[in-house]
Amino acid sequence: MKKALTILALFGTMVLSGCETLQQAAGSLGGPVTEAEAGQGIKEALSQGLVKSVLQLNSVDGFFKDAVYKILLPPEAKKIENTLRSLGMNSLVDKAILSINRGAEEAVGTAKPIFADAIKSMTLQDAIGLIKNGDTSATHFFRVKTTDKLVAAFTPIIQASLNKADATKYYGDIIKTYNDLPTTFKKLNPDLTGYVTNRATNALFDLIGKEEVNIRTNFLARTTDLLKKVFGTKW
Repeated sequence: MKKALTILALFGTMVLSGCETLQQAAGSLGGPVTEAEAGQGIKEALSQGLVKSVLQLNSVDGFFKDAVYKILLPPEAKKIENTLRSLGMNSLVDKAILSINRGAEEAVGTAKPIFADAIKSMTLQDAIGLIKNGDTSATHFFRVKTTDKLVAAFTPIIQASLNKADATKYYGDIIKTYNDLPTTFKKLNPDLTGYVTNRATNALFDLIGKEEVNIRTNFLARTTDLLKKVFGTKW
């Protein structure tokens, strides 16, 4: 875990290193916030949210033992789960759910370079507008700009992760078992990748959004002088 923290801390530094040079007042937080500082501040907030969200989810049980983000079987498969559990197939269902979450836990770490590129490409005017808009406006902007790219990049990675964790096998076994029941007239598709990709992506954005709100409203969450200055200013 210590190694993971070190790696992610370095990653956060790398994200910020490609952004605009700051023009901070020497030895003081006083003075008006410059446009460069405002733009850099929102990027730093997003970077902080990213590091925290990846740390939380990209670990053993990051999804599986989280009451909010644990990935259960798709809603349309709930009837299947109930049917199979009633037939004494709890082990099969439980293995599928565990392996789905293990696949998501592994895959979510690959979001780092995609998010980093998106932060670096944010224009100064974009960033200043997001500082002024408040709430989770930066996270929303980030989601709009990156979701399609994330899904395109996540899909093969999550597919491989699910295969590695045997999630597709276990879930496929569940669907096949259900589809083979004589009482099943509506056959279901065993493809899990899109569902897990969507859940994993939403979890990341949700956590980044929570950290954005925390930085905007909680002084103690502003871990750098720049965050204190930018988010301590009334716009």
